[in-house]
Amino acid sequence: MMKLSRLALGLSLLAPASLLASPSVLAQTLSGTVTNAAGKPLANATVEIEALKRVTSTNELGEFTFSDVKEGEYTLHIFASGFAHLHQDATVQSNTSGSTNFVLARSAIEVIDVHATPMHLSVMESATPVSVLSGDTLRRQQAATLGDTLEKLPGVQSNFHGNVASTPIIRGLSGPRVLITQNGLDVSDVSRVGPDHAVASEASTANQIEVLRGPATLFFGSGAIGGVVNVVDQRVPTSTETRGEFLLETQTVNDQKLASFNVTTGVDNMAFYADGFYRDSNDYETPMAPDIDDPDGEHVVENSNEESHGFTLGTSYLFDQGYVGVAVERFEREYGVPGHSHGDDSSVFADLEQTKYQLLGEYNFTNDFLQSVHFRAGYTDYEHAEVESGLVGTTFSNETEELRVELLHKPMAGWRGGVSLHYKGADVSAQGEEAFTPPSEMEMFAIALMEERHFGDFLVQLGARAERVTLDASSVLLPELDAHDHDEEHEEDEHDHEEHDHDDGELVRQFAVDQEFTPISLSAGVVYTINESYNVGVSLSRSERAPSASELLSFGPHIGTRTYEIGALFNLSEEGEFVLSQTPIDLETANNIDLTFRKTQGDVGFVFNAFYNQVDNYYFQEETGLFAESGHDHDHGEEEHSEDEHSDELPVYLFGSADAILHGFELQVAWQTTDNLKLDFFADYVKARLKDGGALPRTSPMRVGTHVAYTLDNIRADLDITHFAKQDDISTFETETDGYTLVDASITYDIPMGDIDLSVYLSGENLTDEEARVHTSFLKDIAPRPGRNFAFGVRGYF
Repeated sequence: MMKLSRLALGLSLLAPASLLASPSVLAQTLSGTVTNAAGKPLANATVEIEALKRVTSTNELGEFTFSDVKEGEYTLHIFASGFAHLHQDATVQSNTSGSTNFVLARSAIEVIDVHATPMHLSVMESATPVSVLSGDTLRRQQAATLGDTLEKLPGVQSNFHGNVASTPIIRGLSGPRVLITQNGLDVSDVSRVGPDHAVASEASTANQIEVLRGPATLFFGSGAIGGVVNVVDQRVPTSTETRGEFLLETQTVNDQKLASFNVTTGVDNMAFYADGFYRDSNDYETPMAPDIDDPDGEHVVENSNEESHGFTLGTSYLFDQGYVGVAVERFEREYGVPGHSHGDDSSVFADLEQTKYQLLGEYNFTNDFLQSVHFRAGYTDYEHAEVESGLVGTTFSNETEELRVELLHKPMAGWRGGVSLHYKGADVSAQGEEAFTPPSEMEMFAIALMEERHFGDFLVQLGARAERVTLDASSVLLPELDAHDHDEEHEEDEHDHEEHDHDDGELVRQFAVDQEFTPISLSAGVVYTINESYNVGVSLSRSERAPSASELLSFGPHIGTRTYEIGALFNLSEEGEFVLSQTPIDLETANNIDLTFRKTQGDVGFVFNAFYNQVDNYYFQEETGLFAESGHDHDHGEEEHSEDEHSDELPVYLFGSADAILHGFELQVAWQTTDNLKLDFFADYVKARLKDGGALPRTSPMRVGTHVAYTLDNIRADLDITHFAKQDDISTFETETDGYTLVDASITYDIPMGDIDLSVYLSGENLTDEEARVHTSFLKDIAPRPGRNFAFGVRGYF
């Protein structure tokens, strides 16, 4: 209740903002024409007055007009699909008229703006590496999980958890280091606690998905030390134009059925939005027996089925200076948990439910100091239960409140930017026999400053952020644990030990934890425009992160990952017992440098990024070589137990910290060979190692891939070939993973039907039926990628 009161207070302070300024009568106009290099008018190009945040589109003749614009100098931001962005100054003077011609140069790489940040970012114009998945490319690559949807982007791979719960890995980092947001607000599930927990967000109803590679703590906080994935939709609409889309699809490898839609409309100043989806699938098929130790088993990954559905309703009020709106979303997903087995035939699945409320708004001022204020507020109630044989074993919940306010000022001495205020509170708990992390409360307050300025051909971007993070847990448990290795000598000792009357559930200690951290993040970047076609950028950042509750406080079996997890608050003594650690809990600190070289215009374009990230006090799980009972209460007969006396044991992983270094590159090349044929190539590589030697576990392998797109009238054909290299740079107790090549293809036929653009498509994935085991997955030895799959679907736009 206290957190909700703070959130309500923050929103109440924003309410009078609309009264601070009244619009004055402006009599001037700003108009122009947008063409390509050959002088052909470009229809539907977007034109924005950056200082005023006013946006319009060109008509069929390439013309645009802004009315009621005050006299002065303005920078126009003009962009269109297939063309490089243009930033050009324009002057509005009294009693003058006329039209200026703005010429856009062709670009082989699609340039799409990012919505997640208050500062303007795009793949071709920022010091920060950015990728955006949108439009037909998003629809072609969307999957049931967020990680699988994004894994064809350079620098992004998936931890693939049996096709049901995959999350993205950015430059070798994932979990609590990669923040997943929806419209700039934390998605607020528990997917960062473990890879078996699904992300509570749906790609089939999204407009675009944005990926900020490298530290993005400046905008989003210390939880984004590795990057950010932002799912964008129009749940709070900013237009009353009636438009929407729908999708129907079926797949063969798991009998999946998918239906989704989204629609925006409005009347006068009121805009309305609705979306919904339904997905149902069975266990998926594989080219071989999925369990590497059971080559004669069935070619199906058990417990990889799912049924999910959800809807969103939103409305907003639009006015001359901005908008304000609210939305509510209900998301439900029931999915099997591969590998979640205790030696019997019982069915194990997760039942996820989430209700999310968002309040979004923007107000553009007409005074001489403030340019605009953006605010985002959200409340999320999340819960998922892990169910076995109809009984709930463990229930996870997350109740989150969040408020972000961004105050942007008018240009001052050439500098553009502002201040961001950010609050987030989360109450996370796990209850049940497999609750490996105790209940905890996290609270974060932050203030950030962001500024940028052009100095001739140089764009300078600066930023700083300070946070106060508190972590409270009132009931942290240190149980007595019989951890042992599996050598013969120890097994004899273990049998002798079993003769004694020993209670494995005995507690050594129960105590409270109250941690407070002050992460500081600093960032500086420069983009140098060499000429109209080339630029080079460098970005330096120092980011600090407070360790998460699961990294510190875990102590118990995590059946979804088939591990026994113990947090960094504990330590393994010389006597082989787990005790409370005497080592202070330090902030994780990342010192990152990014170098970028880009060709932005012409029939050939490319983006090359190289990065070096030194992380001090890097928290990671290290296998101890010990095993512990899962603690799951099953009645195994003597005969079954004798056949596999270790069937109910899990490897013990201990969180620790050490200095680490991650470095690598990403390359993206696009060649528009003709108006009908386009070729894309990408490659990425990351080497993740401890500073004192040794590889970090589950590091993404190197990849190279190509995409060929051919269009002819109403037909489009796409071919993707991606090779994952063998991963033999492994940590202790890890095993090597063979390389593999995936071949995907699709063909789409567009059928205009009045006001509806209808597309019918047939696609195939893993067409060569390749055995593909994902090195980054905890389940690589029992849950490889799906085998050959065909999908047939219908998409419609109106």
